Amino acid sequence: MENEFSPPTFVLTSEPANSERSEIQEYFDIRQQRRWVFPRAALVGAGAGALALLFRAALAGADVARNALLDWAHNFPSWGWVFPLTFSMLGALIAVALTRRYAPEASGSGIPHLEAVLQRFRRLQWKRVLPVKFFGGILAVGSGLALGREGPTVQMGGTVGEAISRWLKVSERERLTLISAGAGAGLAAAFNAPLSGLVFVLEEVRRDFQPIVFGAAFVAAAVADILAQIGSGSFPVFAVPGYPTPPLIALPVFALLGIAAGVLGVLFNRGLLVSIELHARVPARLRLPAAAVTGALVGLVGWFSPLLIGSGHHLAEDALRGEVLLAVIPLFFCVRFLLTIASYGTGAPGGIFAPLLVLGALLGLAVGQGAHQLAPDIVPQPAVFAVVGMAAYFTAIVRAPLTGIMLIVEMTGNYALMLCLLVSCFCAYAVAEALKDVPIYEALLQRDLRRGANLHPLQAPIVIEFTIQNHAPFVGREVRSLGLPPGCIIVRCAEGKHEWVPKANTRLEAFMRITALIAPESSGGLETLRQGCHAAAAEQANQEAA
Repeated sequence: MENEFSPPTFVLTSEPANSERSEIQEYFDIRQQRRWVFPRAALVGAGAGALALLFRAALAGADVARNALLDWAHNFPSWGWVFPLTFSMLGALIAVALTRRYAPEASGSGIPHLEAVLQRFRRLQWKRVLPVKFFGGILAVGSGLALGREGPTVQMGGTVGEAISRWLKVSERERLTLISAGAGAGLAAAFNAPLSGLVFVLEEVRRDFQPIVFGAAFVAAAVADILAQIGSGSFPVFAVPGYPTPPLIALPVFALLGIAAGVLGVLFNRGLLVSIELHARVPARLRLPAAAVTGALVGLVGWFSPLLIGSGHHLAEDALRGEVLLAVIPLFFCVRFLLTIASYGTGAPGGIFAPLLVLGALLGLAVGQGAHQLAPDIVPQPAVFAVVGMAAYFTAIVRAPLTGIMLIVEMTGNYALMLCLLVSCFCAYAVAEALKDVPIYEALLQRDLRRGANLHPLQAPIVIEFTIQNHAPFVGREVRSLGLPPGCIIVRCAEGKHEWVPKANTRLEAFMRITALIAPESSGGLETLRQGCHAAAAEQANQEAA
């Protein structure tokens, strides 16, 4: 490599020779994108919102059917357990079989797959993923597996963005923007939380704060939430009493809650990965029977306590009202913890959003009740800690504190707990980072990419941007030492408002933004850039080496 290089010169004409504009040209024509992307984002939001309503209604019907079956089965105390066991076993078996046969990328929450699509590593085959995710999710969650509907709704929202972008024949960059907007719209409709959908796109899914991405995600989330509220009412997802604002002297207890959430969040992440690996090591011919056994165990737990299976919404509401006794919280927490990681490990379509919120509510209530018994003047209302515990546990696991705080505020309608949420989430985040744990969606994405199958080959030159994370492998290295293949060129560096064209001896620093131009024959450079800019990749490799 020479000591200096300049970015290639592009000739932009008002009438391109080809009928489709190249991605490089589209990258420099932001004004034209903005003119059309917001109406298209509104269309994506409407589609994602309508789909989320149908999914929610179908799951509500499945919950009613499962609970009715459990009530009827208890008329036969000696052998009635066979019915819920069979019901959950068949639901898990069919859901996993459907997913493995037609759309393996629809397994789990689907959020890591969306992130891989947005980073150009995977294709999004919406015609396969959408129906499998919809019907497979109904079977899996409806049968009682400890999974949530929110992750599937996010992935289905992304498939709506993909479908509309293909139908309208938009540019590649706008297609990725509409997929991101659809993901945010799905979360907004699932939780009746439009700001959370927007923040989730910016903080986790896309990690791109460009105005066009921000605007598209905002429009789509707002439209989806409007449809969701028309269909299901404008009430918060969780009915929480109007608790008074805790005194400032209680902040150390909220910090203690954050520390506990950080430790148990790391345990959850590692337990979930272990569960996935254990199922992956099962011989292929035995994976469906293994999923059936997991479903049978879930059904057996439901025979004894219907509150502990499914998404856990009613259990979370009981915890938020302070109606769960301290003596049974450890048992409930352990059972839900094990059911969640076992259910997700089967590969059934279903997310971890709702299950981890249930665990956070139980953890928070346990800390609140314990502190109330020791110092009732400092902690007069222990149920407040259940609300904060949801955000803290979410932050420890996903490492998206802004989304966690905004999500809890919107879901509960309680803005008086903002300071407590900030303290607890900060402590949870700091503990998880100190333990060098990889955020769960990044860890799942790393695992998916290591498998290496079905990588999406580039069809044309692309322009892609990365932000160099703190402690990432590229920090402190010169451009010429990055090991990029020919045809993969860094054409821009930026820090704040300062932008420049890098030279071969330009040293990269943490939080610097880089823009790369990658030719189709240099697709491997995309993975090199991703690993070099993401601290999670290095942490994951260190954990595996240890």
